[in-house]
Amino acid sequence: MIDFRSDTVTKPCKTMLQTMVEAEVGDDVYGDDPTVNQLEQFAAQRHGFEASVFVSSGTQANLLAILAHCERGDEYLCGQSAHNYRYEAGGAAVLGSVQPQPVENEPDGSLDLQKLAAYIKPDDFHFARTKLLSLENTIGGKVLSLDYLAQARAFCDQHKLQLHLDGARVYNAAVALEVDIRAIAQHFDSMTICLSKGLGAPIGSLLLGSKALISKARRLRKMLGGGMRQAGILAAAGMYALENNVERLREDHDNARYLAERLNELPGFDTSAYPVQTNLVYVDVANQVDIHKVAKDLIEQGIQITPGYQGMRLVTHLGVSHADIDRLIQALKSR
Repeated sequence: MIDFRSDTVTKPCKTMLQTMVEAEVGDDVYGDDPTVNQLEQFAAQRHGFEASVFVSSGTQANLLAILAHCERGDEYLCGQSAHNYRYEAGGAAVLGSVQPQPVENEPDGSLDLQKLAAYIKPDDFHFARTKLLSLENTIGGKVLSLDYLAQARAFCDQHKLQLHLDGARVYNAAVALEVDIRAIAQHFDSMTICLSKGLGAPIGSLLLGSKALISKARRLRKMLGGGMRQAGILAAAGMYALENNVERLREDHDNARYLAERLNELPGFDTSAYPVQTNLVYVDVANQVDIHKVAKDLIEQGIQITPGYQGMRLVTHLGVSHADIDRLIQALKSR
C-alpha cells in the first residue's frame, strides 16, 4: 500500500528493527533503562538543552510542556492553526486548566507579534495570566525563518514570556533552511521533537528544556499515565532515527515538489496556491471531481489518500518513492 495520508504511517526499516531487538533495557520509571537514558542525554546535548524526557507521543510532549510552563488559571498564546490548540483534544484546558489564546496565523505560518502583544493580559486579577508563547515549525509544511524566531525570542524577553516550540517536524524545517538544528533550538525555552513522522521511528517524541522544567514534566508524565517500563526498545528506534534519518528528509522535500508538479498536470487539480517548502503538498480539487469516489478507487489499486476539496493534503515520507508518485498520477489520469 502506498500511503500519502501522513508521515506518521512510516514503518521501521530492517536495521532499525534489529537495533530495537538488540536494545539494552531496564525499568525507565526507576531511571534504569540505559537506552532511554542514552537517548535523553544525547538529545539534550545535541539540541543545546539541559535535559530531555522521552514520551509516547507529540501530543503528550506538548501537553507536558504547557503544563510545566503554566499553572492553573494561566494562559498560553498560540496560532489558530496550532496543533496543540486545534488537534490535541483541548488537553491543556481540560487537564491543566490552562487557557489557550489563539491568534490567526499569517499566510507564512507566523504570528504577528504586534497582534500578539495586544492579547497579553494586564496584571489584574480579572484576567488569566499570560505566561507562554507556543510556536510551531513547520506549520502546515511552512518553515518559520530564523529572523522571525529571533524576533519571537526578543518579544518573549520583552514581555517576560516563556517560548515553546512544537517541533513535530522541526528537522524538516532545519533541512529546508540548510542549518544545524541548534540554529532553531537556541531561541526556545522548550521544544518537542516527533520521532515517528519523517524520522521514521514507530513511536515516541522528546520534550527538551531546562533541568527544572523536565523534572516537572517527568512528574506530570507519571500523573498522565505516561511512565513506561522497558522503553529502551522504543528509544533505540529514536536514537537510530536521529543518527541516520535526518539528511534523507531532503528526498521527501524533493518528492513533494515533484508530486505538486505532477498533480498540476491533471484537470481539476491545482497546487498553485500552496508553494511546497517541505514534505506537505496541498491541492485544490475542483467540485466536479468526485474525490471521495476517487479515494475509494485508489484503495483498490493499493494507494491511500485523505480526500478533500480545498487544500487536500498529501504527504511524502520514507515510504513514498518517485515511482510511487508516478503510480498515483497514472491512477488519477485513468480514473
